[in-house]
Amino acid sequence: MSGNPTEASYKFSVEQGQELYMSKQAPTIAVAAYLRMAGRPPVLPSKHEMNCSTAAARHLASSGVDVYTALAGAVGALYGPLHGGANEAVLKMLNEIGEVDNIPDFIEGVKNRKIKMSGFGHRVYKNYDPRAKVIKKLAEEVFSIVGRDPLIEVAVALEKAALSDEYFVKRKLYPNVDFYSGAMGFPTEFFPVLFAIPRMAGYLSHWKESLDDPDTKIMRPQQ
Repeated sequence: MSGNPTEASYKFSVEQGQELYMSKQAPTIAVAAYLRMAGRPPVLPSKHEMNCSTAAARHLASSGVDVYTALAGAVGALYGPLHGGANEAVLKMLNEIGEVDNIPDFIEGVKNRKIKMSGFGHRVYKNYDPRAKVIKKLAEEVFSIVGRDPLIEVAVALEKAALSDEYFVKRKLYPNVDFYSGAMGFPTEFFPVLFAIPRMAGYLSHWKESLDDPDTKIMRPQQ
């Protein structure tokens, strides 16, 4: 598990057609973001409930599969656009908005249910997702190194507009962890990787608990 971040960085470099990052090189936005994240406990996207991917790992473990199969199933679930791929929807939304001046029309479209807003609201957090605050601060640190991405300007303005509108406040629609992480400069296909790495400890714990518990029975959903 400890080698996952290094393996992910190698994979990222290969897919981007870049040489492996060396400390004396000027970092790109994504590399700078990764370095900032790597120096802190990866707790922001870690497992904090029985979510879809964790449940997948638990279900597979109950059938007695090996650890690799259980982890592969969990990551497969995490890859879904409604789970670990939610960041991609945020990035697409911000690109479609394009400029800060377009936000009022976008907000009206959301309120009239003509447009779907991504990166707001959470099934567990019914107020401002505390992880989003940390990600926002991290984004500012990254852009202070490599320059400010235009999308972050749109994201900040969209957050301000939504939090000052009674429509969103009444419905407790606050930015979640996907909102600012979607504008951090990573390729969209890399988002699930960023979530999978810190969740590995939880996946492994569930697999081992299932393996060690003599009372473990195969899980069968209620029908």
